[in-house]
Amino acid sequence: MKERLRQLQQDALSALKQADDLNVLQNVRVKILGKKGSLTEVMKGMRDLSAEERPIIGNLVNTLKDLFENYFIDRQLELQQRDVAARLANEKIDVTLPGRKTVSGNLHPVTLVTNEVVEIFSRLGFAVAEGPEIEQDFYNFEALNIPKDHPARDMQDTFYIKDDQVLRTHTSPVQIRTMLEHKPPVRIIAPGTVYRRDSDITHSPMFHQVEGFLVDDKVTFGDLKGVLTHFLNEYFGQGHKVRFRPSFFPFTEPSAEVDIECVICGGKGCRVCGKTGWLEILGCGMIDPEVFRSVNYDVEKYSGFAFGMGLERIAMLKYGVNDLRLFFDNDLRFLKQF
Repeated sequence: MKERLRQLQQDALSALKQADDLNVLQNVRVKILGKKGSLTEVMKGMRDLSAEERPIIGNLVNTLKDLFENYFIDRQLELQQRDVAARLANEKIDVTLPGRKTVSGNLHPVTLVTNEVVEIFSRLGFAVAEGPEIEQDFYNFEALNIPKDHPARDMQDTFYIKDDQVLRTHTSPVQIRTMLEHKPPVRIIAPGTVYRRDSDITHSPMFHQVEGFLVDDKVTFGDLKGVLTHFLNEYFGQGHKVRFRPSFFPFTEPSAEVDIECVICGGKGCRVCGKTGWLEILGCGMIDPEVFRSVNYDVEKYSGFAFGMGLERIAMLKYGVNDLRLFFDNDLRFLKQF
């Protein structure tokens, strides 16, 4: 038995020394000290020894076990240090190399336009309001004087989620929600995303609008003209002529389309303005009394105006962009220009 232990010691220490990988070292340890390891097998054979030999061999086995464990720990530490040294040598950083430049982003042109429009109206005392993009039929249509059989619903090209739930086709529902929560006077501007079934170089199924409205005692169409003329002069610069053309919207009466003298040709006529010298910029009008009745406003006491514009259209005119789809293509060559 002593000779067997002496041979086991030589073989085990040799195997532990030759192991040049942590996984190999662990496998060697299991072969020696595991449940089916060589030293464990020796310990199982001790039951066949005489009473005199058993304590002597047992002492030798315990000594060998401690020897193997200590050698294993030392060898494991040695291999770990070797691996760390190799990683440090292979993964070291050359601090003399130039650093990588961080490319800073920039705001999307539609965001730039939205911020500028909001800032101008904020200076006129308009607060900013928001509403959900998935909207109830009541807020998107019925409260705005567009009942279920109204032909204007066909013009909206609506995305329906349920019979009474839609992706909002304009930001005007924010007007209804605000008036239901607040009594006059109210002065709100509501920028946001809207959706319609349309897609070409001047239309997108998802785009951005800004709705504005003001309700108070004795609000007139003259107030509306003054506010919008001031906005257009602030945004496009002084000196551009502005005109109001009669139009129709279900939720305003009277209604008007607002044109501005072409900012490209200065009113002389060009391809952008169709040789007319004018650019259609937004729609507006006095809020229809039926809208006031849907939010329980006193139609004899209060009056107000509302207006709405497409932010992409404003951006196209400001930056000379001729294809609406460029705003949604995520082409960095285009976006970096802003």
